[in-house]
Amino acid sequence: MSKSKAQAGTRAPRVKLGGMVLALLKLQNGRQLRGRLHQLSVTGGLLQLEQPLDEGIKVEVIFHLGTSTVRSKARTLFPMWATQGCLQPFEFADLADADRSSLQADLQKLLNATTATAATPGQ
Repeated sequence: MSKSKAQAGTRAPRVKLGGMVLALLKLQNGRQLRGRLHQLSVTGGLLQLEQPLDEGIKVEVIFHLGTSTVRSKARTLFPMWATQGCLQPFEFADLADADRSSLQADLQKLLNATTATAATPGQ
């Protein structure tokens, strides 16, 4: 389903989290890395890590956002260096439909809150 959206040029809405949400990455070799979610959508996200991971590594990503606890397989994309560490993009590989719906609802709440704050003058 997400591939047809990507092919049609429609991107899932992204929420900028600015590192407020902690995430755990489990690598196939058993190693665990902690990071902070910088950006998130229902198709994947952007993690802030101390050291980059190679593109194409299969990981398990675990984090809690709103009412959603996400535990999903993911694939890393090409990393980018940032002022503090690196930004590691990833895409979900097997996010269950129920988890996707729950995550989408929580992301929409954050988008609505951001829009309402931006639309309120004088704050």
